[in-house]
Amino acid sequence: MYDTIFFDLDGTITDPGIGITNSVAHALAKWNIHVEDRTTLYRFIGPPLIDSFQQFYGFSREDSIRSVEYYREYYRDRGIYENEVYPGIEDMLAALKRAGKKVVLATSKPEEFARMILEHFHIDGYFDFVAGATMEETRTKKTEVIAYALEQCGIRDVSSVVMVGDRDYDILGAKAFGMDSIGVLFGYGSREELNRAGATYLAETVEDILPLVDLPVG
Repeated sequence: MYDTIFFDLDGTITDPGIGITNSVAHALAKWNIHVEDRTTLYRFIGPPLIDSFQQFYGFSREDSIRSVEYYREYYRDRGIYENEVYPGIEDMLAALKRAGKKVVLATSKPEEFARMILEHFHIDGYFDFVAGATMEETRTKKTEVIAYALEQCGIRDVSSVVMVGDRDYDILGAKAFGMDSIGVLFGYGSREELNRAGATYLAETVEDILPLVDLPVG
């Protein structure tokens, strides 16, 4: 059914909850904002950080840019590794490669960090291309990342491409290009969020992804 599979990273390939929330808390502390319930920071997982600081804390764009710099103070050396690959992900990626599928990472995380994470967990070899945000914030939105990935991979017919992600940003990004999408329910987006965004399919578990791209499990 699909020849090329685009994957989000945070909440889809890896669970970055601890590292991202610690990094956001570090940034907010610079503004004397202290968060009691760390789970309230899960909403930062997925969308571009600048947008999140503006939306959730009312920061100006200038202060949001500064907050991202504070965030990276912690994230670059510590938060990036406070992370783990979801169980079953490597087996799924291996099955896709055995079937001859092209596997592409499409993440709003800076590309440099995304590559570091894939290499740290020794799963970089499964990806044919890595598309991420730029450090200088010129490419951050999921639509911009997907456009970049499609261009760099020379893909013009999106009927054979599917986007896999856990948040509405992934689904809406795919829809902007007429791509099908798989919303995963083991990440940080809810069933309601993914349905509202118009996900083509939903996957309860990692194992549910393979049948949706027309591959047998096991």
